[in-house]
Amino acid sequence: MENKKLFLSDVNSGEEVVISLMVMKKMVRDPDKIIYILADKSGEIKANIPGKDDNIIEGRVLQIEGVKDVNLSVKKYEFVSEYHITDYLPTVKRPIEDIMKEIQYYTDKYVVSEEGKALDDYFFKNKEFVDRFKRGIGGISMHHNYIGGLAEHTLNVMYLTVMLCERYNARRPEIAVLSAKLHDIGKIYEMYYDGPFKYTTRGEMEGHIVIGTEMIDEAIRQKPDFYSEDFILRVKGCIVQHHGKLEFGSPRQANTEDAFIVNYADTIDAMMNKIDRLKDKTEPGNWSEFDRRVETKLFL
Repeated sequence: MENKKLFLSDVNSGEEVVISLMVMKKMVRDPDKIIYILADKSGEIKANIPGKDDNIIEGRVLQIEGVKDVNLSVKKYEFVSEYHITDYLPTVKRPIEDIMKEIQYYTDKYVVSEEGKALDDYFFKNKEFVDRFKRGIGGISMHHNYIGGLAEHTLNVMYLTVMLCERYNARRPEIAVLSAKLHDIGKIYEMYYDGPFKYTTRGEMEGHIVIGTEMIDEAIRQKPDFYSEDFILRVKGCIVQHHGKLEFGSPRQANTEDAFIVNYADTIDAMMNKIDRLKDKTEPGNWSEFDRRVETKLFL
């Protein structure tokens, strides 16, 4: 299986091109053609594809011969069966293993009790969980919406949590840091990230806070007499409350020091990631476009 060599951002307008792209969305059907959104990790484009092939569905990769203009006019195509998903979907810029090593650094430094280590090990010594975690996304559109975004966001929330705990002499830094690490684990089942990003049915029905709490409960059931009630209540409380307020999706508003810390760390990182994405698209000294997630335009 070879890596993709040509990306949309490399193709100039008016060029004839042979390029592989992933189907992101079917747009419009008329008697002679269907318009799709096709993409790779460098961008997306509308494509006019002749015919009515019902096998062209979201997530399939096509090898296309055509001409790039405002849209991509497709002359012919064939399906690609073997490919690297990271060639077609946006991916975290930093090597994922570097992120995981830094996550482990803060874990080793702050998660020191037998209870804390056991709960952490239940998840992060499980190969299937870790694989999903490393591929997971932080969101569909709001923040960290790229492969590896979940791990990157988790690391940043842990780092900010550590700073807040140390600056304000938090009573239970282990609870806060471990909860920061686990706060979004439900997202590995809330969202689909092996093709065009979207919510799973479970994600639509439950959401990552409920899913994450269920995952913590399952871990505790494996050692029912091992964890203290105080430990369970505080960690689960942080998971439940990490959005801070009811109107932001928390079943309970923050009511412990640890939950406030994780909530603020989560909020800061989510917002700064949105701003970072605007910086990628805006030259210094200019106004960004209006962004509905930031709810303003920014002078950058």
